[in-house]
Amino acid sequence: MKKSSGEWNAVRFARSLERTLKQGGLRANIMPPKGKIPELRYHLAELSFHNYKFLESNDARSLRILAEYLEPQARLRRVGVKNTVVFFGSARIPPRDVAMKRLNDLTRKSRNGKHRPAPADIRAARRAVRMSRYYEECREVARRLTEWSLSLKHGPNFLLVCSGGGPGIMEAANRGAAEAGGKSVGLNITLPTEQIPNPFITPELSIQFRYFFMRKLWFAQPAQALIVFPGGFGTMDEMWEFLTLLQTNKMKNRASIILYGEKFWKSVINFEAMIQSGTVARKDMELIRYVSTPAQAIKVLKKELSRSLSLRPAIQQPFM
Repeated sequence: MKKSSGEWNAVRFARSLERTLKQGGLRANIMPPKGKIPELRYHLAELSFHNYKFLESNDARSLRILAEYLEPQARLRRVGVKNTVVFFGSARIPPRDVAMKRLNDLTRKSRNGKHRPAPADIRAARRAVRMSRYYEECREVARRLTEWSLSLKHGPNFLLVCSGGGPGIMEAANRGAAEAGGKSVGLNITLPTEQIPNPFITPELSIQFRYFFMRKLWFAQPAQALIVFPGGFGTMDEMWEFLTLLQTNKMKNRASIILYGEKFWKSVINFEAMIQSGTVARKDMELIRYVSTPAQAIKVLKKELSRSLSLRPAIQQPFM
């Protein structure tokens, strides 16, 4: 039977490859048995950046890190975000109504006599009601700050509230901004116990991170001020990071740091002891302002930000 042109091409290719291998001192028997024509099959390889298994591997870690720099940068620029005020604080502080409902439910159960709650549960519920003032006050600060920002006529995205995207104080900040009719940023983090973004973040400004250090970079890069409510290890970590960047002049935008709840902060951090021991200079304390009410916080923020809001957009000022 006469071979087709395609079959002859396959044979010629096989013979050519065999001659090439022999010239290199290699032996190959790739010719098909007599009477059988090889069927050539082509495999289209997957593009590397479509290979999810590779992108999740250790080899691609540098690509993931780079993506967490470039994608947030592109998104913030696309939306037109220029500057932020960052709100830090505990994810465990509930809204007042939620805390009160929990306490009332436990109190009612204790009166019924059946299935009485443990004393520790009632103490925790009472503590949650006390601490819920910080949720409500954070919400008020974010609302009033957003109203002021919108009144500046620099555009709706010139100065936005930014939080860590989760519950508690983070939710209160995004909620206050939304109640004022403004947008807000939420920089969430993937954790072993999933932290779900709160519902008050502006959807196009809800950004998810895998790496804490890249998330911190985007807290710091556009920030003009930082207001820190009572919190735990995460809040402390972020606050110290900002203080170190400012103390060492690694941030070109000299962000103001406000500690909300003077009594709380002075009870958990003894800055005076650090000064007396010589590990911190008294001048370094000029980086910090204490406030204890929404009115005080707004007054300090307006004063500090008015000084810098003749500013160039902070997001365009790179780290040193």
